[in-house]
Amino acid sequence: MAARAVIRFAALLVAAMIIGAAPALAQTNDPNLTQMEIDCLNRGATAADCIKRDTEDGSGERPGAGSAATNAVFLPALIVDLFPNPVGGGQAPLPTPDPRRDPASGALPPPVPPAGATAIQAAAAGGPIVSPSDLVAAEPPRAVVGDFVPDEVLVTVEGDAVQQIAASFGLEVRSQRQSQLLGAALVRFGIPDGRPVGVVLAQLAADGRTLRREPNHVYALQQAATIVNYAFERIALDAKEASGENVRIAVIDTAIDDTNPALSGVIADQFDAMPDVPIEARDHGTSIDGLIAGVGALKGMAPGARIYHARAFEGGKSTMDVILAALDWAAEQDVRIINMSFVGPKNDLLGVACRNARALGIVLVAAAGNNGPKAPYGYPAAFDGVIAVTATDAKDGLMQQANRGAYVFLSAPGVEMVAPSGAGSDVVTGTSFAAAIVTGAIANLLHAAPDRSADWVEKALAATARDLGPKGRDNDFGYGLLNIEAAEAAKE
Repeated sequence: MAARAVIRFAALLVAAMIIGAAPALAQTNDPNLTQMEIDCLNRGATAADCIKRDTEDGSGERPGAGSAATNAVFLPALIVDLFPNPVGGGQAPLPTPDPRRDPASGALPPPVPPAGATAIQAAAAGGPIVSPSDLVAAEPPRAVVGDFVPDEVLVTVEGDAVQQIAASFGLEVRSQRQSQLLGAALVRFGIPDGRPVGVVLAQLAADGRTLRREPNHVYALQQAATIVNYAFERIALDAKEASGENVRIAVIDTAIDDTNPALSGVIADQFDAMPDVPIEARDHGTSIDGLIAGVGALKGMAPGARIYHARAFEGGKSTMDVILAALDWAAEQDVRIINMSFVGPKNDLLGVACRNARALGIVLVAAAGNNGPKAPYGYPAAFDGVIAVTATDAKDGLMQQANRGAYVFLSAPGVEMVAPSGAGSDVVTGTSFAAAIVTGAIANLLHAAPDRSADWVEKALAATARDLGPKGRDNDFGYGLLNIEAAEAAKE
C-alpha cells in the first residue's frame, strides 16, 4: 500500500509540474484579473513583473484588489488526500505519534503480520492491507485505569468480520465466542507488535464493525484471611429455620474442594472457565460456597440451595474474558442469584453483562473491596443493579480494610468467621465473605416467596437494613446492616 501511495504521489507531482509549465490559466482563475495580466502570465513573465506593469501607480497593487500573490490559486490547492480513511468512515483526526519510531531516523520496525491471516487472504476477504503503524486513531489514545493484560484487548463484534478486523489492525485472534449477556461475539485480540493497549483501542474505534472495545482487565478475590459463625445472630436469621432449598445460585470464584463435608450435596454443577490453567488453590471458593449453603457443622446461611459453581480464578486473579465466560454460563443455568466475591477496575463489557443479567431477573451480589478507605470504586460492585456488600465484625464495626464510597449498598458480617476451606476449615475475613452471607440471606427470601423479583429484593434490603454510622445511607456502611427478619416481613 505504501508503494502504491508513493506512485500516486509521484504521478500527482508530475502533473503539477506540467501544469506549472503550461499556460497558467489553470492557476489563474481569479475573475478580477485583467486580460493584460492574463496575457502577461501566459508569456512566461513572473507574477511580480506582471503586477508591476499592470499597476497604475507602480506600487505593485491593482486599484480595489489584493495582490496577485493573494488571489492566485497556487499548487497546494491541488493536493489531495493520498490515503483512504480507515474502515468505518468519518473524518479521522491526525495520527498520534508512534512510540515505536526511531527518534533519529523516523523509521518503523517491520510490521508483524497477524497470526492466521496472510495479506492475500485479508485482501480476498475485503479487508484493507494496512501496516499497524499507518493506522489513524479515531479518538485520543485511552488512559487505561487498573491492572490489565498488556498485550490484549477485548472487542465485541457483529457478523463474521473477526478475521478481517484482525488483518486490518495487525492483531491476532486468541479466542472468540458468542456471549449471551453481551449479545455479540466476544473476541480476545492479541497485540503482537508492542503497541500500547490504549492506542489499539483508539484505532479500533474507527471500525464500525466493532461494537465495544475494552482492556482485558485483571480482577482479584477479596480475602483478608488471618467461633462459631456469628452471622446468623447479627443479621437476624434463625439458624434453625434458615433454608434456601431449591434456590439456584451461581458462584464465580476459585476451584472448590467438593469432597469437603460442608459441601456434601450442595454443588449442582461446575464449570471451568480457565481449563488450561492448572488448579492450585481451592480454599476461597470452598469458603464462599460453604458460607452460602454449607451443611453439617459448618452450616451456611441457606442450606438446601443449589450451587452452580464456575471456576474463574487462580492465584487470586482472573481476567475479564474469563469472568465473562463464567457469567454467560451462570446465566444459562437459570440461576436466581450470582455471587461475585472479586473486585477490579471499571470495564464496560462487565457493566453490560451485569445490566443484562439483572434484566433477566437475576440478583447480583458483589464484594465492595478490601483495598482501604482511599481506594477507587470496586467493580462489579459499583455498577448499578449490583448489591455492593461491605464487611463488619461481631460488634458491627466496619472492617478497617474495606473500600468506602457512595456505591456501598449493604453491610454484613465478614470479619474473623469460621468457614469451610480446602484444608477443612479456616478463619476468614473480607468483603468476599460478607457478600456470601448476603447471597445466602437472599436465598432465604426467595425460598419463602419464589416470585419475588430482583427489584423487590434490592428495595426490601435497603428499606429494612439496620442503620449504622451516620444517619441514612453513607459511604462506609451503605444502608446499614442486613436484617433478614425485617426484610422477610417487608410488603410488596
